[in-house]
Amino acid sequence: MQHNEEEIYYQIALSFVSNIGPKMATGLIAEFGSAKAVLTAPLKQLMKLEGVGELRAKSLKDSKAFALADQEMKYIQGKNISILHQRLEQYPKRLLECSDAPQLLYYKGNADLNTTKTVAIIGTRKNTEYGQRLTNDLIEGLAKFPEILVVSGLAHGIDTIAHKASLKNNLKTVGVLGHGLHTIYPVANKHLAKEMVEQGALLTEFAAHSKMDKGNFPARNRIVAGISDITVVIESDIKGGALITAYLANSYNREVAAFPGRAYDMKSSGTNMLIRKNMATLIASADDLLEFMAWQKPKKQAVVQTQLMLNLSEEEQMLIKFLQEKDTTHSDELLQRSGLGSSALASHLLMLEMQGLIKSLPGKFYRLN
Repeated sequence: MQHNEEEIYYQIALSFVSNIGPKMATGLIAEFGSAKAVLTAPLKQLMKLEGVGELRAKSLKDSKAFALADQEMKYIQGKNISILHQRLEQYPKRLLECSDAPQLLYYKGNADLNTTKTVAIIGTRKNTEYGQRLTNDLIEGLAKFPEILVVSGLAHGIDTIAHKASLKNNLKTVGVLGHGLHTIYPVANKHLAKEMVEQGALLTEFAAHSKMDKGNFPARNRIVAGISDITVVIESDIKGGALITAYLANSYNREVAAFPGRAYDMKSSGTNMLIRKNMATLIASADDLLEFMAWQKPKKQAVVQTQLMLNLSEEEQMLIKFLQEKDTTHSDELLQRSGLGSSALASHLLMLEMQGLIKSLPGKFYRLN
């Protein structure tokens, strides 16, 4: 077993340990350096850790977790399923900003979960024609940016419409599931899910053959919110999964937008409430969303004036050069390519922004002004 495969095995085993949730697992891995180190640590050492105690320490020594991991490894290897744990480059970086990010994710497909623009589109399972039209028009308008990734929950209603419209408009789309990849719920979306694997992805934190429970779906919603730059609520009642997702997005300091509806229409009572309470920005079209997120196609940036470039430090000139290569660039990419420390990078970016040369965007992205 290769090192990476071995660590994936221990990550899966850790996910099956009772009394150890995602936050605790993440903390333990940070403490010991790897999932393998956590699960092979002496019992006495585990018991001494703050927040672990005897019950959790003994759970970490339960052989059942390894038996389940053996079964899971056999299943995923035969089904072309990838495992994304938090230390892998492919793991969604936006999720890492959330304190309750899943320890690991099961992934099937070809979508880049770290693309520069990610939009969650959600709403009621019992949509109206108005909601269907809004969803189709929104995605048609977003399709001018082929790099946009559309995220939803593969549920009936708005979710299904969003996924289908994305495929029709050649946008990659990700369905976040509230169950393992061994099945598709609702069953009516089985064919749609197959298409999405070919032009997008399916994503879940739940292992294959895990029990489908009502509590899985609110947990699923936090991934939808956390993986996205902005969550758009199309239609929703005052209660429901879409509103939970919007609340979660707000708690992660992510952008939320909503389409307004008629005052007496219950299907729009939730979206109207979000707008009324300033929990969501009112939008009426894709252009509104693009403008709000500063995602309009910027005019081709002329080379920064020579005199101005001469007044910049070597580090600032380097950052300008990187930003000229793309419409938008994430701070993590600038950090990696520049070789600067995080504090130095933040300082240089601030100076460039104060000079009006660059603009900071939601989600820690930057572009030239």
